[in-house]
Amino acid sequence: MRFLIRVVVNAFAIWVVTLIPALKVTVIPFAPGETLQLVLTLLLVAVIFAIVNTIIGTVIKVLAFPLYILTLGLISLIINGFLLWLTAWLTHWWNWGLRVEDFWWGVVAALVISLINWIFGIFLRPKRNND
Repeated sequence: MRFLIRVVVNAFAIWVVTLIPALKVTVIPFAPGETLQLVLTLLLVAVIFAIVNTIIGTVIKVLAFPLYILTLGLISLIINGFLLWLTAWLTHWWNWGLRVEDFWWGVVAALVISLINWIFGIFLRPKRNND
């Protein structure tokens, strides 16, 4: 259930990023490109982004641990931008998916996605019972 909520929040965050034209991040929906196809494309891109973040992101974060210490965590912005760019690269082979035109704007887009996930995480976090 947590994975599905995370995917939906990621899809929403990616959609919000595509609404900011300066970031040059777009989502190309499945044909014929109606609203349903856009929503399904966003959900599928969010699934791919979650898998990339979970598998490849974890490996990179473990290997880059000294850089996290050296840069006081600022390297995470570059790593998250890379993971978003990697997701776009994985979906560019088809006629649908995520497109990131510039790596550095992708870093900013990943920052916006992280902020949206953080905000939703505050509200959707399960409550603890202190019985």
